[in-house]
Amino acid sequence: MIRLGLRLAVTGGREAIARLVIITAAVALGAGMLLVVLAGINAVNTQNFRYAWLNAGAAASTGAAPATSADPLWWSANGDYFHRQLLGRIEVAPTGPTSPVPPGIPRLPGPGEYYASPELSKLMRTTPAGQLADRFPGHQIGTIGDAALPAPNSLIIIIGDRPDQLAHVSGAMRITSIPDVSPSDCIRCVIGVNASGMDLVLSVVAGALLFPVLMFIGTATRLSAARREQRFAAMRLVGATPRQISTISVVESTVAATAGVALGFALFYLFRDPLAAFPFTGAPFFPSDLSLGVLDILGVAVGVPVAAALAARLALRRVRISPLGVTRRVTPKPPRVYRLIPLLAGFGELAYVLAVGPPRGNSLAQVEVFLPGFLVVMAGLVIAGPWLTMVGTRVVARRAKRPATLIAARRLSDDPKAGFRAISGLMLALFVTSVAVGVITTIVAHRGTPTTGTAVTTLVDNFTSGHTDSGQMLTSVPPTPDPVPAALRSVPGVRAVAVVRLNPDNPPPMQSIPGPTSVDAMLWEPGLVSCAELSASHAFGRCEPGASVAAVNQDLRPTFDASPVPGQTVSPVTTQRYLPTADVSPDRLAQLPVMSINVDTDGSPATIEAARTILENAYPGNRIPATEADFDADFSRDLVGWQQLANVVILTSLPIAGCSLAVSVAGGLSDRKRPFSLLRLSGVPLAMLRRVIALETAVPLLVVAVVATGAGFLAAHLFLRAQLGYTLLAPGVEYYVIVLVGLAASVGIVASTLPLLRRITGPETARNE
Repeated sequence: MIRLGLRLAVTGGREAIARLVIITAAVALGAGMLLVVLAGINAVNTQNFRYAWLNAGAAASTGAAPATSADPLWWSANGDYFHRQLLGRIEVAPTGPTSPVPPGIPRLPGPGEYYASPELSKLMRTTPAGQLADRFPGHQIGTIGDAALPAPNSLIIIIGDRPDQLAHVSGAMRITSIPDVSPSDCIRCVIGVNASGMDLVLSVVAGALLFPVLMFIGTATRLSAARREQRFAAMRLVGATPRQISTISVVESTVAATAGVALGFALFYLFRDPLAAFPFTGAPFFPSDLSLGVLDILGVAVGVPVAAALAARLALRRVRISPLGVTRRVTPKPPRVYRLIPLLAGFGELAYVLAVGPPRGNSLAQVEVFLPGFLVVMAGLVIAGPWLTMVGTRVVARRAKRPATLIAARRLSDDPKAGFRAISGLMLALFVTSVAVGVITTIVAHRGTPTTGTAVTTLVDNFTSGHTDSGQMLTSVPPTPDPVPAALRSVPGVRAVAVVRLNPDNPPPMQSIPGPTSVDAMLWEPGLVSCAELSASHAFGRCEPGASVAAVNQDLRPTFDASPVPGQTVSPVTTQRYLPTADVSPDRLAQLPVMSINVDTDGSPATIEAARTILENAYPGNRIPATEADFDADFSRDLVGWQQLANVVILTSLPIAGCSLAVSVAGGLSDRKRPFSLLRLSGVPLAMLRRVIALETAVPLLVVAVVATGAGFLAAHLFLRAQLGYTLLAPGVEYYVIVLVGLAASVGIVASTLPLLRRITGPETARNE
């Protein structure tokens, strides 16, 4: 029977060959997408493990690092910025020959030596030294290998130093081993990857993609199921046993599925390099990171053909009961309302998490809490789909005024499972799209407001390191020598430099202090600044006429809104009241410790980077000078990563759903060649049959589109409230454009199959049947 099944699969005429080719192509596409999803999950995990060695300092400080007999290595990890990109700066100093060596380099750099990542090396070659290379002492002796780079474009440098010097750097510590376990979030932030919740998001994305892919594969393997049932019923009538029929069916489906899986592997490896360059999580992958494990390969290579065989066996359940079961077309039992129970259970699980609160600080526990709820909701939508289709079509049938509408509605209400099967993939795609767009839109509204004004153009180097019990601020920087502000002012594009110094007489926080302005009470002003420095730019505020020193916040943020100076036109950032005057002489001010240096620039990257280089060289070991836009860029990178994931889900699920729809509609036309041919012979116009096909797809499509969109928004709202405390905000016009484009594409797919109707419903079809 196996040989007979193979002969029927490959030598059964043009129809059999066409069916084999279509199923193979469909399974290849689905298997390829499944492999991409699995490889993407592996790539993200591999990328996370590439951060492990940067976790050495945190592991040593928490006692998580294993104890070894190696000579201690002085270690200092800091972040830096270049054109709003985070740069990982690692300084090391060995204390002996057995000090641990980070991955990616052959040996530890000595004093005056450093290794740089390929991307950073390229930037140092193509950027003026005063903007980047001058920050790093010594000379480059090599590049960091891929084993130490999370992504091909990572900016990382490993700088050698002397133990006696690095020991006095703030935050430096001694380590005896380089960790090789998945890093924690705080260390990822050193080089700009915030993985908080990334495991949760990726798990939801994987589930969102797997469902449509698996449904697409199942739809493809059931192609022309009704026609095959009729052929197998005829074989039963001439003496074939149910087991023999099942064997033939399984062989046919397995041949197509196996060929499709092989082609899917070929497609995956063909497009792996371009896919690796796509920043799914905000950073590209190395092509080797998009790898497949043994279980992944076996799962797809074996699981897809097995699933195809099971689908074929289930499709022939009526033939196995009786060969006349195919011809005796009895209306199946209508779906019952209990199909809504899984959908309600999924929302109940998400609501329960909202009520009790999700686990905090444990991304794996959050995955275990949220992912089942989303998967149950998606499964519930598929289970409830036939009942929803039946309800919608019965309403249409009662209001039908044309024959085509009545025929389509009655057929859908008689067999809603078949009608829903064609658009089930699109339902899941719309649900996933609604969840992704709803979550991202809400997060952007709450956190994604871009920084504007002086926050973008002002570079701040903050030196404060805490405060005493009495509230006195502490700073590690003594009075700044004149060459530092002078060097900053010499940079083209720098408009003003304001040095904020520690106020020795500052009151405790939030105490009201009198001033010469019309304001009765002011917030705590812990710093002092020279009015001569403020006069060069109004970006930092204004002094009272005749004042020489003013009290300010350490980062020179304006405290009050006010009207501009009469008769003068100024920008909104300069519309603050006069700063309070301080009773400190300029000579005394110059002798006070420095809290921060604020550099007002024209906003050009070259100016900001040149000023940053001067500050870093003047005050090594302190906090990295940055603008507010630099800090916002950290979150923007995370946001971009989430948006990329949402785009991946949308751009992947919608085409998969469209392919499922095309296969279902084409298969439905092939299965009903004889009924449609008989209707044409009885005088039904071809245009009416086309309207019937269109309505059979459009009615359930609109019903499930409304349900899927509403379910997606509800799931997104429950997730946002539980995880972030946000209320879902209505998405922008881009969401509605995506939905309309998806629905229009679906209608276009249906329309593209209608020309088949003329060719397969001619009189010869009815005669041959």
